[in-house]
Amino acid sequence: MSDHNRIQLLPGTLEMLILQTLVFGPRHGHGIAVTIQRGSQDSLLVDHGSLYPALQRLEQAKLITSEWGISENNRKARYYKLTRAGRKGLIAATSKWEKMVHAVSGILALPREEEA
Repeated sequence: MSDHNRIQLLPGTLEMLILQTLVFGPRHGHGIAVTIQRGSQDSLLVDHGSLYPALQRLEQAKLITSEWGISENNRKARYYKLTRAGRKGLIAATSKWEKMVHAVSGILALPREEEA
């Protein structure tokens, strides 16, 4: 997919997507980015300049923890894991997201006036 067809994430959305990827188990940063990209059929591209600050914010908020491990290609990598608070945070963020999508969809579905 070309860059002009990619969707820019709304504030707070990246954190929610990171938490969602960690529901499936611990992942390193690159694995999180790839999961988001593949899960969005390449519509969302997460650059490392956004990913790692978001991971730090989530860790500071105690929504995730991290520890060093060895990646699939035998390199040292930091693996991130969802905490109990992170699961609760994901549920809350998902609920807010669904309400916002529903509200915006309702506005977009309003009949449009014909232009004269």
